[in-house]
Amino acid sequence: MPGTRKLGKTSDQRRAMLRQQVTDFLDTGRMETTFTRAKEISAMAEKMITLGKQKDMAAYRQALAYITREDVAKKLFDETAKKYEGREGGYTRVTRIGPRRGDAAEMAVLELV
Repeated sequence: MPGTRKLGKTSDQRRAMLRQQVTDFLDTGRMETTFTRAKEISAMAEKMITLGKQKDMAAYRQALAYITREDVAKKLFDETAKKYEGREGGYTRVTRIGPRRGDAAEMAVLELV
């Protein structure tokens, strides 16, 4: 895990939640979530895009071990990685959008640059 944020969950719950959110984020390219979750998702999504740029079978299998849907992994290697060929990092952007109504959690929009 890249960070030390516990996000109010046990380690297996946190790992499952992050895997699913990273998969959904890579599928759509944009996500609205809490700021702390967005920072964790951003770190993992950038690692997956870096794997996608390697374009070999070992990297594809590593990505499939984390991403929960095979069609998203294929999209990552075929489309998303090509988009960032000349870029060395910084594939995502986290923008704060204010507090959430109800519990006042700091919300953010996470998007691919």
